[in-house]
Amino acid sequence: MTFSVRPYYPGDEERLVALWNICLPGDLIAPAVFQAKVLLDPNFDPLGLLLAQEGKEIVGFLLTIARRYPLFSAGLEEQHGWITAFAVHPAHRRQGVGRALLAAGLQYLRARGRKLAWFSPYAPGYFTPGLDAAAYPDGLAFLQSQGFVTAYQALSMERALADFRYPPEAASAEARLASEGIIVRAYQPNDLWPLLAFTAQFFGGDWERFLRQALGRIVGGEWPGDVVWVAREDEEIVGYCQHTGERFGPFGVREDYRGRGIGLVLLCRCLERMKGKGHHHAWFLWAGERAAHLYARVGFHEARRFHVMKREM
Repeated sequence: MTFSVRPYYPGDEERLVALWNICLPGDLIAPAVFQAKVLLDPNFDPLGLLLAQEGKEIVGFLLTIARRYPLFSAGLEEQHGWITAFAVHPAHRRQGVGRALLAAGLQYLRARGRKLAWFSPYAPGYFTPGLDAAAYPDGLAFLQSQGFVTAYQALSMERALADFRYPPEAASAEARLASEGIIVRAYQPNDLWPLLAFTAQFFGGDWERFLRQALGRIVGGEWPGDVVWVAREDEEIVGYCQHTGERFGPFGVREDYRGRGIGLVLLCRCLERMKGKGHHHAWFLWAGERAAHLYARVGFHEARRFHVMKREM
């Protein structure tokens, strides 16, 4: 076949979204979502969205990102570049399209000084944390053949809330923590600055974005304060979680306070409140293996597993 690789032009959206939904049935995308997460991303560069075209048909695409604007305390991450999505039409695979797109994408990142290419944990515009090998085994094999290795695996988990009850284990931990001076409760206005400082110091990056969005809506009266939960010891925040509708997270406890049941209490109090608001499910897209054990203890099960992959350039 004869094809060419070119950058995105305005007007490609309809064909590109149609191709996306043919190639990635586990991750369908609506035109409005494409516009919001790709074209409106401040780091989007039309030269980084590469399309393979045969005649008038778009047969493949690859989206690369080199950060141009800092993500809060994470900064510009000048050494890192990301591939957040790629696909080739099933009828045009194994004909060099994927290799040509990837070569062009890596060259785009090299030209901008990037030393490490990731698939695909780019914040804030990631679609999935990595590659779902169960849904796209050919995609995993392709990236491996091109020098990518799995850096770690991320799990997406979910649970129905109909049968959720605040567990005795959490109640016992909560009482013990209270006796030790650690209180878990819903957000209050005096938490605002300590909570921002906590996330910036101990987690940073996209956590700060998620939290600031939530706090902005709380302060503006759009959301109730109980979408955010905190663990406090005197004047210090030592753990926090939040939810957006049925999506749970971010969620974290200061490392030197882990293993004391703080995370269990935060998680269960938030789930209890989510159920009380009428939510039927709780889910999240991204957690490591260690955190997954905690979620499993309260009834979450694995929905998807992603290979977060990288390649040195």
